[in-house]
Amino acid sequence: MDLKYPIGEWRSPDIINSELIVRWTEDIKNLPSQLSDLTKNITESELKSTYREGGWTVRQIIHHLADSHMNAYIRHKLAVSTDIPTINPYPEKLWAEMEDVKSVRVQVSIQLLEALHLRWSTFLSSLNEHDYKKSFIHPGLNRTVLLEESIGLYSWHGRHHLGHIKLALKME
Repeated sequence: MDLKYPIGEWRSPDIINSELIVRWTEDIKNLPSQLSDLTKNITESELKSTYREGGWTVRQIIHHLADSHMNAYIRHKLAVSTDIPTINPYPEKLWAEMEDVKSVRVQVSIQLLEALHLRWSTFLSSLNEHDYKKSFIHPGLNRTVLLEESIGLYSWHGRHHLGHIKLALKME
């Protein structure tokens, strides 16, 4: 198993249909409960565990999910409400080292994800086929990203980091 990519690297399918978008939206909706179940009895020692040498700790991964998915929700709303906006990338590696990641209980980010993912999945479920074809410019990737592709990416992103946490907690 590739420890860096426990579920494989993200690859956008050539054809994205409504069934796939519904499944991805369900993945987004269900991530907080899966994360909560996975970490409900976690110890402080386990929060310091990593899934591979040089990888983030479980604590960093959980807070990263909140940071990343807040950004994604805003990017998705901007894509639908603005004509091809340029989004603002953020330095995720630096954010993973900031004081809030080091000192705030992970349950705070899990609760944030519960509220955020309810709003996000409700928003995504309200969209139509035309909306899914809207896009944003990602300067870090130097390209335009379709909303439908981004939904798939964040479905993968949540499952990817759940895989990291399972590895760090020796559940796989």
